[in-house]
Amino acid sequence: MSAAIRLSLQKMRENQGGPFGAIVVCDGKVVGRGWNRVTASNDPTAHAEVTAIRAACQKLKTFQLAKCELYTSCEPCPMCLAAIYWARLRVVYYGNTRKDAAAIEFDDDFIYRELRLQNGGKSLIKSGISSFLNST
Repeated sequence: MSAAIRLSLQKMRENQGGPFGAIVVCDGKVVGRGWNRVTASNDPTAHAEVTAIRAACQKLKTFQLAKCELYTSCEPCPMCLAAIYWARLRVVYYGNTRKDAAAIEFDDDFIYRELRLQNGGKSLIKSGISSFLNST
């Protein structure tokens, strides 16, 4: 955990992204490092957990990390949590909570609220492909 926190602080101080860092560990060895690169790369998916997962997958030459653990400086957002499930990580350890992140203006609560809604009630999703096909 301390390595993930150090990484987040280092990269934030270097103006390379927000205050988030993550590492992937496999068999006691760090196989992937990631930090928040959203603003540095203009990529909204470049969260610490996602970039650490990408690095680990490249290093291990696999898309599944079932024998690995993720250490992240903050509770994963919904996007990162989905990536964690897709990568099949064994376990996730996190430092700060999403409420801690919201206190410094990194607030994902609107996404959590949207995810609880049915498709018809979501602000972004208006119809499924079957509705589109039936109307043509």
